[in-house]
Amino acid sequence: MKHLSKFLMAALLVFGFTSVNAQDANNPWSIGLQTNAVDFYPTGEDAPLGGTFDDYFNVGDHWNIIPAVSRISVGRYIGSGFVFDLAGSINQIDNYGDMGVSNLSYYSLDGSFNYSLRAMLNDGWFDPVIGIGGGYTRIGDSGDIPISDMSAATLNGKLGINFWFSDNVALTVESNYKHVFDPDLATHFQHAAGVKFMFGGTDSDGDGIYDKDDECPETPGLLEFNGCPDTDGDGIEDRRDACPDVAGLPEFDGCPDTDGDGIPDPEDDCPEVAGLADLNGCPDADGDGVPDHEDDCPEEAGPAENNGCPYEDRDGDGVLDKDDECPDTPGTVENNGCPEPDVEVISELNEYSKTVLFDLNKASIRSDSEEALESIADIMEEYPNTIFHVEGHTDSTGSDQYNLQLSKERAASVKEWLQEAGIPANRLTSEGYGESRPIATNNTAAGRQDNRRVEISLDKDKEMKDKENE
Repeated sequence: MKHLSKFLMAALLVFGFTSVNAQDANNPWSIGLQTNAVDFYPTGEDAPLGGTFDDYFNVGDHWNIIPAVSRISVGRYIGSGFVFDLAGSINQIDNYGDMGVSNLSYYSLDGSFNYSLRAMLNDGWFDPVIGIGGGYTRIGDSGDIPISDMSAATLNGKLGINFWFSDNVALTVESNYKHVFDPDLATHFQHAAGVKFMFGGTDSDGDGIYDKDDECPETPGLLEFNGCPDTDGDGIEDRRDACPDVAGLPEFDGCPDTDGDGIPDPEDDCPEVAGLADLNGCPDADGDGVPDHEDDCPEEAGPAENNGCPYEDRDGDGVLDKDDECPDTPGTVENNGCPEPDVEVISELNEYSKTVLFDLNKASIRSDSEEALESIADIMEEYPNTIFHVEGHTDSTGSDQYNLQLSKERAASVKEWLQEAGIPANRLTSEGYGESRPIATNNTAAGRQDNRRVEISLDKDKEMKDKENE
C-alpha cells in the first residue's frame, strides 16, 4: 500500500496538467490491469454487526490484497457514454470479516454496464463512473470454516474514477458492492486500482485524428483543420483553397499574385508582369488599349485594328498601309494601293503581242515569239494586283466556226505560256473571238494580216467579282 499511495500521488500530479480523451467511439476497446482488494467486513456469524460502511477504509484489518496484477478487464464502448466491462479476478483471502483464515482462494467473473459522468464535467481529465451489473464468485480450497468451497451469483453496484492522462491510458480506481444470492457466502466489497489502455479507434489516413472527428478521413491532414490537409502550407486548407498546390493569399482564396498587381495568377494573363485589370493583368506601356504582348508597337500608341501601331502610308499613295495590298509600291485607291496599268502600258503590251506568231492554221506558238512574250510577262509582274485578259482574233478566211475555235486555242496558248513564266493563273483570262472583231479590211492581204492577232486588255469584270467575294 505504501507504493500504491506514491503511485496515486504521482498520477494525480500528471492529471492536473493534462487534457485528454476518454473511452469513446474513437477508442472503443479497453484492457484494464489492476490490483484488487476484497473486504468481507462486516459479515459472518461471529463478526460485529455494524453498518455497511463500518470500517470501510480499515485496510490493515479487513482488506485482502495480492500485491500484483490480480484483476483483468475488457471493455467495449456502446454509445452515449455507456461502456460494457467484463472483468476476471483472483485473490487470496486471509481476513474473512474478523476471522483469520488461510489457504482460501477467491475467484470472480463480473460484467457491468458503466456510465461516464465526464461529459457533465466539461470533458476534462476527471472521469467519474457509475455502474451496475452482475457476476459469479467462488471461494474455497480450505476446510477451516463452514463457507469453504462455496459459489454464488452476485448483483453488483460500482463507483469509480478514471484519471485520463493521455488519449489511450488512464489510471482507474473503483469500488464494487457485491450482493451475494446465497446465505452461506457473504455479501462484500471488491476494490480495484490500476491502469486502463484504450485502443481500436479508426484513423484511415494515419494523421493521428480518428475518422469520427476527421473531416477528411481519407487524406492526411492537420489538427487545426480537423484532419484536412493544407498542401501548400499557406494557412488555407485545401478544400477551401482555389490553388491548393501553390501558396497564396486569403483575399485570393489561397491563390498567389506573383506580380503584385492585385489580380490572382489564375485570372492574370501576364502573371509575371504587373498589369491592368481591364487587360486581365497585362501591361499597356503606350496606353493605347492593346496589351504589350499583342502590340506590334508597344512603345507607340496605335489602334487595335492596326495591332497597336499608328497608321502609316509608306509608299505615299494615299492608301494606308493597313489597307494597302502593295504598301511599298505606289498605287491607286481603286486598286487597293497597288499600281494599275494605264493606256500606255496596255499599248506597250499590245505592241509586243503583235509580234507573237503561230504556226499555220495551228495554236502552237513559234519559237521566235518567245522574246515578245517574256517582255509581256515582265510588264505584267509589275502589276501584281491586276487581272489581264488575252484575246484571240482571226481574219475572215475560212468558216466562222473554224476561225472561232482557232482564236480560242491561240489565246489559251498565250495564257498557258504566261502562266509557265510565273504569272498566277488567277490573274489571267483568255477568250477567242474569231473574225468578229476586225481592225482592218479582210479584202487585202495586209488587212488580213492585221486581223490575225493577239491582244491584251484589263479584265475589269473579273476584278470586280473577286473583290466582291473577298
